[in-house]
Amino acid sequence: MNLIVTACQVPFLSGGATYHIDGLVAALRREGHAVELLRFPFQFQPEASIHQLMAHCESLDLSQPNGQRVDRVISLQFPGYGVNHPHHVVWLMHQHRSVYELYQADTAGSEQARLRDAVTAYDNRVLPKARHLFANSQRVAERLREYNGLEAEPLAHPPALAERFHCAPAQPYIFYPSRLESLKRQDLLIEAARHLRSPVGILIAGAGGQEARYRELIARHGLEHRVKLLGHLTEEEKIAFYANALGVFFGPFDEDYGYITLEAMLSSKPVLTCNDSGGPLAFVADGETGRVVAPDALAIARAIDELHERPEQAARMGRAGRARYQSLDISWERTVSRLLAV
Repeated sequence: MNLIVTACQVPFLSGGATYHIDGLVAALRREGHAVELLRFPFQFQPEASIHQLMAHCESLDLSQPNGQRVDRVISLQFPGYGVNHPHHVVWLMHQHRSVYELYQADTAGSEQARLRDAVTAYDNRVLPKARHLFANSQRVAERLREYNGLEAEPLAHPPALAERFHCAPAQPYIFYPSRLESLKRQDLLIEAARHLRSPVGILIAGAGGQEARYRELIARHGLEHRVKLLGHLTEEEKIAFYANALGVFFGPFDEDYGYITLEAMLSSKPVLTCNDSGGPLAFVADGETGRVVAPDALAIARAIDELHERPEQAARMGRAGRARYQSLDISWERTVSRLLAV
């Protein structure tokens, strides 16, 4: 078939969304389809640019651009899912979060309030037009139901290089690879290091806007001997750090999906997450495949100490995590088959 995939483009920013988009396009092409990726330039400010892009997307008819046959459109992101096509499938990565679960009414200005109203109206208008609504996780589907009254089918996909993750004997460190941003909450893990009784180290990989603050926090508490910011890692390095870890921490606030959870499970490592972390909670069962604790430094420290004190239990939870992942039959082949079956 001739397929168009729509998504957004934020210059010089990449992360899990980039892999999701590129992974889908590559998987569709492996199945023999001709695929065009249509990316809309997106900027968060000024808010007028968001209004303009919504109007532009909603005005686009992709049924037969320039006389070319388009069999289906698959849209992944706001506001690209507003385009028009008679066989339009939406696989929702997330909505415009700043006007939904991250909206703070007590600090929002009038422009933000107007944007919230406009985006909500846009979503309520364009999303029901889709032939079928998928969500990339159970948590994203829950939000869509909560805020817009719409039902979406959760549809998972594998992390990059899934076949290369493996397990090696555990070394005494907790690994957390992610962008250094406020929502990822690396500061919770840094604060937890102050309360550890065991000699477990904390290795945090990635770069981002909170790096300077995290370095200052580490220095302020004198944790340089225990907490290391590793910066950017190659894929080979990341896989090796997963393989040798005692456990993996992933405690963001209300994450959409979270490749880190899946990568840890593929590495047979227990996942330590928080009870408000969103996406990981669909995979992590407390005491079975990892630990689910409050987003509190003391609670996180206690959970880490328990992993060190009971290494056999930690290894057992890690093996259960990998078995859980395998039982879900997560693969690009299955994902593409489902997207094209509706």
